[in-house]
Amino acid sequence: MIRIGTRDSQLAMWQANLVKDLLTQNGHAVELVPIKSEGDIDLVTPLYEIGVQGIFTKTLDIALLSGKIDVAVHSFKDVPTQLPQGLINAAILERGPVKDLLVHKGSTAFLDDPASTANIATSSIRRRAQWLRRYPHHQLHNLRGNVIKRLEKLAAENWDAAIFAAAGLERINVRPENSLELDWMIPAPAQGAIVAACREDNTAVREALAPLHHIDTAICTGEERAFLRTLLGGCTTPISAYAYISDGELFFEGSLCSLDGSRSLLATRRVAVSAAAGTGHDAALDIISQGGDAIIQEIKHAQQR
Repeated sequence: MIRIGTRDSQLAMWQANLVKDLLTQNGHAVELVPIKSEGDIDLVTPLYEIGVQGIFTKTLDIALLSGKIDVAVHSFKDVPTQLPQGLINAAILERGPVKDLLVHKGSTAFLDDPASTANIATSSIRRRAQWLRRYPHHQLHNLRGNVIKRLEKLAAENWDAAIFAAAGLERINVRPENSLELDWMIPAPAQGAIVAACREDNTAVREALAPLHHIDTAICTGEERAFLRTLLGGCTTPISAYAYISDGELFFEGSLCSLDGSRSLLATRRVAVSAAAGTGHDAALDIISQGGDAIIQEIKHAQQR
């Protein structure tokens, strides 16, 4: 019996059930073990103020290491670039929707009015910074909780809109009609991807998960996470990265913003897939050479105050 640990939100359960179904189809006996994470318990403090990498994953990591579960299923964007010793990302599933969505209340006139003071909700420091860069006069509000709770909160508050990951809404079939894709917003590294982690020494489970691994998704998310790791970023730094493969080439873009969005640095790459290794790292060095170090230090100082 393979025991899959998962957060107990609707989206997390959907992702865990996907892995369960794939393993079951391959002849494995599987059961789900729901576990509450620290990030699910504190729904008030903004994620960028909590400042803990792995806030949604460390409870499951502990359960893995202690042997209470055999597999942990995560949204890959929530997983720190440095795993606890003894754990491995055994399977990265084929990526789903990548982009961010704006869920509004029937009107998007505020997007076309340069003087608008619209109220926009998000708990993501990345989305906040990119939004303020484009709409500096808007007011940003903290929005925490699972997908359903955030939709309910948006409906209850006097806000104009809120920003969500497309994957989160579409996977559980709750994307409202009054939503639009933010083509200009660069997603979080590994956004839209699901990962199954296990203990490094659990050979049987690693072998069971191996057929679920999607090579192209692993290459793209690997370079995005290398970009994040090189810039020493986490949920407290507005770092964005997206890579995709087309006709044998990897296309990469990564950015770093100041907290208020007033400054933004961008690095892009186009390389053969066979030469993709190191793309994210090199793009991050490009950001640093443009003055990224100064922005990162400024963010650290602001968060220490």
